[in-house]
Amino acid sequence: MSKENVLAFLDKGAEDRKFRVKYDNCFSMEKFAAMAGEDGFEFTVKELQEVLRANGDSFDSYGNPPKKGIWV
Repeated sequence: MSKENVLAFLDKGAEDRKFRVKYDNCFSMEKFAAMAGEDGFEFTVKELQEVLRANGDSFDSYGNPPKKGIWV
């Protein structure tokens, strides 16, 4: 589990629309981190929060369909 995994996960989401859409519809950070783990990206909610804070990003979703502004 590491911040590097969070960054790799965000990069994957930026590159792969189908991957990103799956996560855009998740509104719980705990579920989000669990889903990421199932896809091979092990990190904690705390690590996700630290990376998002460092990047100046928010976990919030916006729009319809929902989207997240976290993808690098």
